[in-house]
Amino acid sequence: MKKTLYLKFVLAYVIFGFFSFIVVATFSSSLINERVKRENAESLYAEASMVSKTYASELYNNEITIESAYHQLHALGTYLSSTIWVVNPSGTVLVNSDKQPDVANPQIIDDFTPSITADSYYTTGSFFGEYDQNMLIVFSPITSNYKIQGYVIIAKPVSLLNEQGNGYLTIMYITMVLLLLLSLIILLFFTEMFYIPLRKVIYATEQYASGNMHYEFTVESSDEMGYLAGTLNYMASEIARSEDNQKKFVANVSHDFRSPLTSIKGYLEAMLDGTIPPEMHEKYLHIVLNETERLTKLTNSLLQLNNLNTKGMVLEKSVFDMNQVIRDTVATFEGSCEQRQISIALTLTGNVMHVVGDKSKIQQVLYNLLDNAIKFSHNNSTITIETREKKNKLFVSVKDTGIGIPKDSLNLIFDRFYKTDLSRGKDKKGTGLGLSIAKEIIHSHGENINVISTEGVGTEFIFTIARAEDDDEDEDEDEEDVTVSTEKNNK
Repeated sequence: MKKTLYLKFVLAYVIFGFFSFIVVATFSSSLINERVKRENAESLYAEASMVSKTYASELYNNEITIESAYHQLHALGTYLSSTIWVVNPSGTVLVNSDKQPDVANPQIIDDFTPSITADSYYTTGSFFGEYDQNMLIVFSPITSNYKIQGYVIIAKPVSLLNEQGNGYLTIMYITMVLLLLLSLIILLFFTEMFYIPLRKVIYATEQYASGNMHYEFTVESSDEMGYLAGTLNYMASEIARSEDNQKKFVANVSHDFRSPLTSIKGYLEAMLDGTIPPEMHEKYLHIVLNETERLTKLTNSLLQLNNLNTKGMVLEKSVFDMNQVIRDTVATFEGSCEQRQISIALTLTGNVMHVVGDKSKIQQVLYNLLDNAIKFSHNNSTITIETREKKNKLFVSVKDTGIGIPKDSLNLIFDRFYKTDLSRGKDKKGTGLGLSIAKEIIHSHGENINVISTEGVGTEFIFTIARAEDDDEDEDEDEEDVTVSTEKNNK
């Protein structure tokens, strides 16, 4: 929607107002004048009929004098703003409400004939030249013994009728102006409530289309327009965040690949050019081997995370014993724990705890969490793995008493390649993908994973998994609601 469209809308409004006045001034004016003339003709004819049955009949029956009839008709004519005539069929005027009667020299209307009204009871004209302006004229016959004795004629200036019609037109003009002003208010309201927000939305979409995803705008509205603006803002922020994450992802991948590659290249060149003597080759070949293992681990983690994010990922769900998976996973870290004198305490609910899920992937979650806990635990410390049931869920906790996670990093630790400043110094071989993989696996099961940590005190990861339906019955039969505590002391 371009700005010119709005200008066209305003121009259309102005044209509409102009032609509205033209229509009122032409068609409505003629219709109103015709209506006023007809209504006045009907009213005057009713008065003429009344006069023909009263004063005029009495005059022809010699019941009142011409002078008396004149005074009565003069008063009535003044009230009606008209002239009342009593005329013989021959054209002799008996009474003219505008002139004193002259019985000796009566006024005679030349060429008088009532047929000028044709098939109607009224007409307009100068009344046989008696007026120098256009008049509305009505005829009402005076009858006696079924004979026409004369005519009562009432003439009213058409100019008065036009004034009356113009009064109606003035009311119409005022009403139309008020309607146009009201529509102008509606136009302004439309501009403020719809057009301006729409322009903001359009400009914002243009900015987003040009790649400026950080452009922000606000629409102060709680209706659909405000919802649309909020949705666009949210969409842009999510796209911008995605782009930032992508850049960060590429930077982290480049950094984590470049460091071991640089080391490998440097050591191999040093061995080839003799900088490292042959007797030291075995030592540095082990370093190169460690770096290649690091690259392999990083590559496998990337591929695995990509597969986990694939839409429509199929989980090989089955019913398995979660307690046994925990024990098996702990056993794989026996050597690492021996080296650092770290013990692992198990506080498990029941001897057997059946759950539903992908066993291998859940075991990987435990492996990643336990590996993370060991890396950041102090020597001669204890890591606790605890399970507890609630309704149809099993809560699994992996808790260490290590260095903890800074508060400002808690919301970021599940991001790919994210490492806290503390971990960068302590865990040189970490890929920053272990927690991301754990989160993806848990979410793919429709479950949740959370973290609780205090810097310098320790960290606890808790995730949920669905219990098997028949697990309650097994526990009742085996009486395994008690807490079983085992401890792996690697001292």
